[in-house]
Amino acid sequence: MKKFVTGLLAVALLSTLSLANGLNLNSLGSRALAMGGAFVGLADDFSAIYWNPAGLASFKTKSFGFYGTDIIPSSTYKLIVPPPFGPGQVIDAKSKTKHYLGGMAAYIHPITENVVAAIGIYTPSGLGSNWPGEQLAFISGNVATIEWSSKVGLFTIAPTLAVKVNDMLSLGASINVNYGIFDISMYAGKTMLPAPYSIEFDLGQYEESETGWGLGATFGVLFKPHEMFSLGATFRTASTVKFSGEAKMSNLVLIGQPGSSEMERNVTWPEWLAVGAAFYPIDNLTITADMQYTHWKRIDVIKTDYTNSIWNLLMTAGSKDTMPMHWEDAYQIRFGAEYKASETLAFRAGYYLDPSPAPDKTMNILLPNYDFNVLTLGLGYNLNGLQIDLGFEYLMGKDRNIDFAKTYNDPQNPFFNKEFEDAMPGNYTMKIIAPNISISYKF
Repeated sequence: MKKFVTGLLAVALLSTLSLANGLNLNSLGSRALAMGGAFVGLADDFSAIYWNPAGLASFKTKSFGFYGTDIIPSSTYKLIVPPPFGPGQVIDAKSKTKHYLGGMAAYIHPITENVVAAIGIYTPSGLGSNWPGEQLAFISGNVATIEWSSKVGLFTIAPTLAVKVNDMLSLGASINVNYGIFDISMYAGKTMLPAPYSIEFDLGQYEESETGWGLGATFGVLFKPHEMFSLGATFRTASTVKFSGEAKMSNLVLIGQPGSSEMERNVTWPEWLAVGAAFYPIDNLTITADMQYTHWKRIDVIKTDYTNSIWNLLMTAGSKDTMPMHWEDAYQIRFGAEYKASETLAFRAGYYLDPSPAPDKTMNILLPNYDFNVLTLGLGYNLNGLQIDLGFEYLMGKDRNIDFAKTYNDPQNPFFNKEFEDAMPGNYTMKIIAPNISISYKF
């Protein structure tokens, strides 16, 4: 059991420190979200600055838009240590209810009849989790006060230019200035102290807080060969965010060692490629469909550098300065529809499939990933240039189960699978709701 707990803690530290986020907020803008995020081939409101900047070329007047969302995840984690390894179920935890806010603001300004400039700020990535410490005491050295939480966010500032080449073709491009944040709290685990101590030492609470900057770009094209349909494509380049911050371990000071260290870590948000189409089969009805690809395979093994020599030695000795993630590329399929019941009122609905890029062999509780089936609904109200859109997103995660026997590294265990040595065993569930609102005005 001691080997299991020590190994589990090491895995948690290794796996959960990655800033990579397989749950990108690919539903920015209430109208786009309500249509299942299938918006690349339509891109005709202020959220086009994210989905397809070429769509901004259609704006003839100045416009401002604001979007806000409240992401509310609900997850459970159960750990069963079956005989002969242990006593059975040892953890039955439910995450605390937390609100993770995201949003967008954009200003669009036509320069000439065919050239439009814009600037936007938005959150393309952001999520986290928060667990009651007393429910995870089994993996926290039986200390109920240990905090287990994570919070990840990426903010993008995007100056944009769009050009209408002719009546059928528009092009657009953005420079993406990215600012990332990452906070984590968890149990640091135990380690064997060298002579003269030669004892197992509890490291206590581990915490880190980092921020960093990165640079990227977005390119879009929108093609309307016929009044009944349009086609679009968007490519977002990779962006490496250079993080720096501070890490702390509460109990190191008890043995006369520094309780904190400066740290650095580079994390690359991967390329994103999307193609989409919008169809207008009858008056007042729009149907959209997208295929979106993310090159998550970039998230493989992430290296962390600790400035303090003691920390660097400690983390390197325990292989905790590298984080195996081994993510895989993923495709999203998205569909949406909008029906305008009148000049002022519109109804929307959508669906998309969002597969997890994270394999079972690196699953963990602080930044877990799931295959999601997602349903979306919304409505819009327009009056004299003022547009108010409401949306709701419901993400249903597919349950994940990591078999304990596969992760328990013991010579007497015939079920141990070395591939799973970086996994955190247990049963995982996740549901997310995300109500949101957009307000825009053309003047």
